[in-house]
Amino acid sequence: MDKRLVAFERLLNVMDDLREKCPWDRKQTIESLRKLTIEETYELSEAIINNDDNNIKEEIGDLMLHLVFYSKIASETNRFDITEVLNSLCDKLIDRHPHIYGDAVADTEEDVKRNWEKIKLKKGRKSVLEGVPSGLPSMVKAQRIQDKARHVGFDWEEAQQVVGKIHEELNELQEVVEQNNPIQIEKEMGDVLFAVINYARLLNLDAEKALELTNKKFINRFQWMERYALSNNLNLSETSLQILEEWWTMAKKEIG
Repeated sequence: MDKRLVAFERLLNVMDDLREKCPWDRKQTIESLRKLTIEETYELSEAIINNDDNNIKEEIGDLMLHLVFYSKIASETNRFDITEVLNSLCDKLIDRHPHIYGDAVADTEEDVKRNWEKIKLKKGRKSVLEGVPSGLPSMVKAQRIQDKARHVGFDWEEAQQVVGKIHEELNELQEVVEQNNPIQIEKEMGDVLFAVINYARLLNLDAEKALELTNKKFINRFQWMERYALSNNLNLSETSLQILEEWWTMAKKEIG
């Protein structure tokens, strides 16, 4: 028997045992697991950014457990079960890959994505943007919206064109800042961020990942400064900005 099937069956059996015998697992509902699943997804994302294979493997397992858990809970009230979940997934994958399972042609990644959008619209969607989940973090959502619009031809021809748009949006932001109009400032700041995210997308960058890398870089440098202050019996909050900037430069040289 295929060892993959053996491993998956083992997981299903463990899930059955936990649901029957463990007080915590027995208490869980689809609703109670939702927040935990989101946390597990972010933990997997962090492991991927850190390029930590052992942690990636572990977090994939945690997410897989959640997916099996949802299916197990649903099966107890005959809503659906893991068999239906997997068969439905396979049907969708086959349907969305006519260039493999049918006679459609798709020679590039862009061809594939355009075909997907056409198939989704045929299934009843009225807008290509309906496929963007409303619950996504705003930065991720912005990049997905832009990517969806691209597949119907609404996009910049070159990444460099967006640089002009960013400057335009920054000027508009500065105007409302000078007018001290809080409502307009918020709107224009959103336009600036949207344009910057668009630039990242056109450079084939993941804006969320880029920002997270900068977050980590800032944390590492700031914590270096904290350690430096502690080792010299100094207090960050009582140190001048000029000195702090000198420490920041030192941190950059020390840890990058």
